[in-house]
Amino acid sequence: MGYDLALDPRQAIYSHARALSLHPAFKLIGAVDPSATQRALFEHHYKQPAYAELAKAPAADVVIIASPTTAHCHVLTAVLAQFRPKVIVCEKPLAYSLAEARYMVDACEVAGVTLLVNYMRRADPGVIAIKKRFELSTIASPIKGCVWYSKGFLHNGSHFFNLLEFWLGACVRINVLDAGRVLHAQDAEPDVQVEFERGKVVFLAAWEEAFSYYTIELLSPSGRLSYEHGGELITWQTIQTNPTFPGARKLHSDKELIANGMSHYQWHVADQLVNVLNDQPHDLCTGLQALTTLAAMQQIS
Repeated sequence: MGYDLALDPRQAIYSHARALSLHPAFKLIGAVDPSATQRALFEHHYKQPAYAELAKAPAADVVIIASPTTAHCHVLTAVLAQFRPKVIVCEKPLAYSLAEARYMVDACEVAGVTLLVNYMRRADPGVIAIKKRFELSTIASPIKGCVWYSKGFLHNGSHFFNLLEFWLGACVRINVLDAGRVLHAQDAEPDVQVEFERGKVVFLAAWEEAFSYYTIELLSPSGRLSYEHGGELITWQTIQTNPTFPGARKLHSDKELIANGMSHYQWHVADQLVNVLNDQPHDLCTGLQALTTLAAMQQIS
């Protein structure tokens, strides 16, 4: 809820609460939070009730789990014990524990509930356009690249790991270059080389306490893709002959700007969620795909 409360809705839709309150396909009917302050804030802004306990909340078609990661499994279990939503959207990562993540995926499958994980970049129009370029080999393989991330490999690095699985295919192997520092019992900041089906990418950890930094650079035999500021700026450079040195080639000086929707990223998730509810194709991350991401990333331990 808090990401965009102070921002103009015309300029920013970053939270589940705002997206679902504004999207015509949904009706926001309430929230659950143990904090009285947060409940009062939600009720003031969204004019819907907020409950201290899940047991008092009404049944819903869609449930968003945005609790701390350590509580994801507990909250999901409590939701399934109370009612059967059509869809549960869980924040990333699905869990810190692979066993808990598997339990969550299996529990939803048994209950007949669709489980999704909010790797929201997969719903971004720019990201989807890039995926099509990979599929058409407009961006040719093999790929070599670099990702800068900060604030934990699982917490934030997983966004870009999952995104590269979306673009480059499954993780084939991981080579730890530097174990890095441990942030807490569940996460760390390693430097790693990851081989995907379409190429190899090095993940490097920056220092969140100094500044946040999230960027991807991918080199292809057909050009260069730059994904900067967490996806707020996406550019593609093709290749041209070098007029100075006959027979040589270089990246084109002009950069193609690929439009993105990161200022309204949660709105695009809601759009895709409509497809899920209508049994239409979608690009959101399923629980099983998120489990695959987690299993691959935990090879660093």
